[in-house]
Amino acid sequence: MIRKHSATLHGHRTSFSLEDEFWLELKAIAAQRRISLASLIAEIDDQRSPESNLSSALRLHVLKWLKTPRR
Repeated sequence: MIRKHSATLHGHRTSFSLEDEFWLELKAIAAQRRISLASLIAEIDDQRSPESNLSSALRLHVLKWLKTPRR
């Protein structure tokens, strides 16, 4: 199921839609990196291309994270 989420990025509220599975993986990534979920989302937002929307950038980040071997 796709759900709408909100976050404050650089002092501005924004919303994005994500499937529950991606949301859970983002939370797990933040926990593994020992950073807040808001910090992770802001980091991804800062790194995304201007043509990309935040929802897509978040999904791509999760995919890249899961495909990258961890030690």
